Amino acid sequence: MKQGLWTKAAGLAGHKMVKCTFCGDIIRKGTGKMYVQVDSKVLYFCSSKCENNMLKLKRKPITTRWSKRFVKAGKKEE
Repeated sequence: MKQGLWTKAAGLAGHKMVKCTFCGDIIRKGTGKMYVQVDSKVLYFCSSKCENNMLKLKRKPITTRWSKRFVKAGKKEE
C-alpha cells in the first residue's frame, strides 16, 4: 500500500485558490488538507468527507452524485 505525507494546505496554498481534488469546491485560505502521494502527486481535500471517499472508500469523483465533478452517464461533452 502506498503511503503519503500529510500537511496543512493553509501555508502552502498561499494566495493561490486551490480546488478540492474530489468535489471541486474552492478551499479557503487556512482550511483543508494537502496529501502528497509517494509518486509526488498532490491531492487537496476540503473536508474529511472528500478525503475518506477518495482514499479509504476508493470512490471516483465523476461517479459521485454530490460532487461538482459528477458526469451523467448519457451526457456527451461538447
